[in-house]
Amino acid sequence: MMAQALSGLGRPVLLQAARSVRGLRAFSNGTRAFSSDNKEPPQAKFFPPLKTSMLPPDSFKGKVAFITGGGTGLGKGMTTALSRLGAECVISSRKLDVLTETAKEIASETGNKVHPVQCDVRDPDSVKKAVEELIRVAGLPDVVINNAAGNFISPSERLSANAWRTITDIVLNGTAYVTLEVGKELIKAGKGAAFLAITTIYAESGSGFVVPSASAKAGVEAMCKSLASEWGRYGMRFNVIQPGPIKTKGAFSRLDPTGQFESEMLTRLPCGRLGTTEEIANLATYLCSDFANWVSGAIIRMDGGEYVFMAGEFNSLKKVTNDQWDILEKLIRKTKGS
Repeated sequence: MMAQALSGLGRPVLLQAARSVRGLRAFSNGTRAFSSDNKEPPQAKFFPPLKTSMLPPDSFKGKVAFITGGGTGLGKGMTTALSRLGAECVISSRKLDVLTETAKEIASETGNKVHPVQCDVRDPDSVKKAVEELIRVAGLPDVVINNAAGNFISPSERLSANAWRTITDIVLNGTAYVTLEVGKELIKAGKGAAFLAITTIYAESGSGFVVPSASAKAGVEAMCKSLASEWGRYGMRFNVIQPGPIKTKGAFSRLDPTGQFESEMLTRLPCGRLGTTEEIANLATYLCSDFANWVSGAIIRMDGGEYVFMAGEFNSLKKVTNDQWDILEKLIRKTKGS
C-alpha cells in the first residue's frame, strides 16, 4: 500500500507531507550511519572487498602489458595484479624515479619483470619514444591499459584555457596518442591486443566542477567504442571501466583535499563503502584476459551502486525513519482524490 501511494504521488504532495514531519530538518538528520565521521554504513558488512585474484595463476604468462600511469594508485594496483598473474609489465609516467621504485617493488614480490619507461602522454614525440622503448625491452604488448589521468575541482568560470588544455591533453589526447601509436605498430605486425581505458561514472552523466575531465573522459569512451568496431578486424578489443570513488592518494588530494566529502560519498553508496584498487584490478585483468575474448566495446560501471542511487529522484528518501514513514503514510492517505 505504501509503495502504491508513493508511486502515484507528485513531488509537491510528497514535499508538503515531508514539511509536516518536524519540518524539512527531519530528513537531514537520518541515522548515525550518515553522520560526518566517515564511518561506513552498516550494510558495508554485506559487501566486503576481496583482495585475492579471481583469475587462475599464470593467466598472463608469456604476455606483455603496457600500463600508463602505472607508478601509483590504480595503475600500480593493476600492474601488480597483472604481474602476479605472470605478465611482463611496462609502466610509464612522467616521473621516472617513482616508476623505478614501483617496478622494483612489484618485481621483487612477483618475480616477473617490470620495466619503467618515462613518458609524457601529452607529447606525441614522448609517446612515440616510449612505445619504441616498450617494444625494445619487452616486445609488442598483448595488453594496453590507458590509465594516466589528471583532474582537479574548480568552478568552470574560473578555468583558464591552459587549465582546460592540461586536463584534456592528458586524458583525451594522451589516451589517443598511446592508442594510435601502439595500434599502428600492432597492425603492421599483424598482432592483436586487448585495450582497456579507465574513465569515470560522470563521463556518462556529465558533472559540474570537473567539466574538463568529464568532457575528456566522454571522448575516451567514444574513441574506445569506435575502435572496438573499426579495429576488431585487426584482432584488437577495446573496453572501459568506470570506477566510482576509490580512495587513492593522488585522486583524493586533488578532489577532496580537506577530506570533508568522503563521508558524503558513503551516504550515496548503496554498498556502504568506497571501492578498492584490488577490485578494479580484478575486473581489469578479466577484461584484458583471454576469458573475455568476446567482450569488446563494453563500458562497465564499478561503483558500489553510486550512479543509480544518484539517478533516482526519490532515492534520498532512505533517510526517512520508520516513525516518519508512519506519519507520512497517514498524510498521503488523506490526499486521495485531491
